[in-house]
Amino acid sequence: ILIDYLIKELFLKCTVLVVPFQSINIQYDVELTAELVLCRWFVGGISRQAAENRLRPLECGAFLVRESESTPGEFSVSVSYGDHVQHFKVLKDGLGQFFIWDEVFSSLNQLVDFYKINSIAKERTVFLKEPEGSLARPRHAHALFDFTSNHATHLRFLRGDVIDLLDCSDAQCWRGRCRGRVGVFPPEYVQPIYH
Repeated sequence: ILIDYLIKELFLKCTVLVVPFQSINIQYDVELTAELVLCRWFVGGISRQAAENRLRPLECGAFLVRESESTPGEFSVSVSYGDHVQHFKVLKDGLGQFFIWDEVFSSLNQLVDFYKINSIAKERTVFLKEPEGSLARPRHAHALFDFTSNHATHLRFLRGDVIDLLDCSDAQCWRGRCRGRVGVFPPEYVQPIYH
């Protein structure tokens, strides 16, 4: 209850609050997910098969990053090899650093940038390439918590509500519509829905 109170009070101006969400028993890092939703290559919790369907017709190196099906809270990089799609599990070391092979990175963005100029594959040369166009940004999100701010510009919603996402361009404050109202809210309160 204290955490809920602090979150509500500190989000009145839609600023970032770093809260140890593992103490709230969430299976993924909502702060990391909110940051990634701004990346064109991040597609959220789609299945391995859906990733293959999206990437199979694309050029070698086209990729996406998705939430791991087998390990909630972790990620996989799915890459078109031209004739098939290869999936790489992104691992984390004890310090929270990300890696696929030997190189470690403090963020998924750094990992992706590295493999754009260094081959992600060991058996052949494959550089990550962002597909032409967008891999579809989320249009909706599930509310993870109640957001009941009294500020007129904030969007109030209840846990479980589905929010239409109108603007996710700011990592700290999103704009959406729910129950006929439009307003801003902290992205840490929602989980984007990817189709």
